[in-house]
Order: sequence, then structure tokens, then C-alpha cells
Amino acid sequence: MKIGCPKEIKPQEFRVGLTPAAVTEAVGRGHEVFVETGAGLGAGFTDADYAAAGADIAPDARSVFDAAAMIVKVKEPQAPERQMLREGQLLFTYLHLAPDPDQTRDLLGSGVTAIAYETVTDAPGGLPLLAPMSEVAGRLAPQVGSWALQKANGGRGVLLGGVPGVRPANVVIIGGGVVGTAAARVAVGMGANVTVMDRSISRLSYLDDIFMGRLTTQYSSAAATADLIGTADMVIGAVLIPGAAAPKLVTRAQLGTMQPGAVLVDVAIDQGGCFETSRPTTHQDPIYEVDGIVHYCVANMPGAVARTSTQALGNATLPFVLALADKGWRGAIQDDPHLRAGLSTHGGRLTSPPVGEALGLEAITPDQLLAEPARVTRVG
Repeated sequence: MKIGCPKEIKPQEFRVGLTPAAVTEAVGRGHEVFVETGAGLGAGFTDADYAAAGADIAPDARSVFDAAAMIVKVKEPQAPERQMLREGQLLFTYLHLAPDPDQTRDLLGSGVTAIAYETVTDAPGGLPLLAPMSEVAGRLAPQVGSWALQKANGGRGVLLGGVPGVRPANVVIIGGGVVGTAAARVAVGMGANVTVMDRSISRLSYLDDIFMGRLTTQYSSAAATADLIGTADMVIGAVLIPGAAAPKLVTRAQLGTMQPGAVLVDVAIDQGGCFETSRPTTHQDPIYEVDGIVHYCVANMPGAVARTSTQALGNATLPFVLALADKGWRGAIQDDPHLRAGLSTHGGRLTSPPVGEALGLEAITPDQLLAEPARVTRVG
């Protein structure tokens, strides 16, 4: 199969969809790989690195999209990229369609077969292609939140770990999954007073055990959230409903109950955000203020540590990239129900019911699609 890896064009996105190591693996199995010139520079990989691995270096994105039967990216295709997609082509990347009707419409219009990293599952019920970036974003959240807490950035002027004689910051983490656990690990390590909220008693018990009393666990309810945010210096939103829009857990009215200069870090912003006042920002302009509360809502947080993130993501995606290239999308998802869960669009049809529910669109399941006779589509 011809595999294409274009340079990411989302603002301040420095990751890349394929590492040179992944190219070596794909070429070794008889596939052709086209990498746009400069695609890996933000992550520390040069064109020479890709060429040595066996890739053809393409002069621009159009050349990659025209040549490839499968496009491997990191972030959702931006509007100019979506115009280059075509029916019969396979797109493998993060999509986050539920809060993005424009992208969903364009993908359906192109007829492309799109598989979303964030909804691919595994046997234990996890999200293996989302997990490494969730881990990175979770670890970054207390760091960027502590920066936003600095007075010069509009924050309360509170040091996360305090000093002898001065209490540490109160950090509330809503969601005890991969993001929340990673955030708690760093926030506790920085000396903050940490509370993690979740609706799973078993998850709270797990966190209580592994942190051995160094944080507080709290069953998540509207009343508990309202109570805790009133004394919080930092609130980290770490909730996820796979494939669906994030629930709004803090309303604008509640901002008035918070301490002036407190910080909200919304790690769920890719899925629409879990605070009512959240809107996507970039690394170049990461924060804004609403009613005296500082919001950090960068939609590609792991892009700040692009080399680490690219390597971590590449480790997770490579087996799926190779399966798709070896078998084609239909053969690969027939053989792997976990990869099948990532199928989002095909031939102008939405194959993700959670996205359909969020956007009010008709959708079928991947299983229903596979039960239909296959159509033959040529990829030019």
C-alpha cells in the first residue's frame, strides 16, 4: 500500500504521524511511504532520517495526498486538507468529530474512509491510541496550570507546592482516568493539595491505594463539584465519554463562586470541553479570562513536547498502521473488533453512533456496514 504522511498544519502542532522507525517497518513489509518535506522537523526528525528509512520525500502536501491510499496524521484534517481527501482513500488520525460539525460534513462529503485514533479500543476496555496522549496531557496539565497561576499571567499568584509556613495550592481534578491519574501524579509530586473526583468507586479506591493517602478522593456529583471549586486554586477537567461531546461540569454562573485568579485547565477541549466557558486556544495564545477566572484550553497540549509525544503515539499506532496497510481497511477491521470501533466514516456515511447523536445525524454501526456487500472503489 502507498502510505502518506503530510506535515501537520494545525497552529503550533509539532508532532508528526509517522516516525522514521515506523517508515522502516512499513517499507520492510513492501509498502511505499511518502513523507512531506519538513514533516518531522518539529519532533526532531529530518528529511534525511526519513529518506534513510526508505521514505520518498514529497515536496508538498498535495503530492502526499495524491499519491497515498492511506493518510496517517496526528490531528484532525484541517479545512485545506479535507479538500484533498477522496473516496476510496483511508484516513487514520485523531478526529474528535462530536464537537466539529464542519469537519464531519467535509469528511462525509469527501467519501473518505476515516478511522479515529480516539475510539479504537482494546481488550480491557481502554483506548490504547488515546492513552499515550492522555498521559502526556495529564502530566502537562499541572505544569501549565501552575504557569497560569502566576500573577503576571492573570492568576492568583499561588505557588503550587507552597513553602514552609504557607499552604500549598488546592488542585481539583475532575475525572480519575488516564488523564486524571497522570495529572494527580505530577500535582502531588509538586506538593499541591490534590482532590480527584470520579463516579467510579472502584477507580477512587484504586487511586487511594496507589497514592497511599497523598491525595483525597471524592465521589463526583454536582453538589460536590460546586463545593470544591469554591476553594480551588486550579481545576483540571479530565473527563471523557469516548467519541461523544464532553459533559459541561462547571457552568459560567459557578465561576462567580470561585476565587479570583483561579485557573481552569480543560484537557477535554478536543471533545468540546467540560467547562461551559471553554473555547479552544493554541500554544501561541493559550489562556484567556472569563469573570476573573483564567482558562487554559489548548486543544493539542501534547504538541508542546512533540518529540516525546510523537514517539509515544507512534509506538501505539504502528501495529494498526501495519495491519491496515497489509490487509486494507476492510480486512483489518474484520479481523480486529477493537480497530473496528474506530471506524467513523465510509463512502459518505457516518459509522459512529455517538457522533451521530451529538450532531443530530443519521449513523450506522461499523458492524452494520460490514454486513453490507462491499463496493469496489478505485484509488487513483
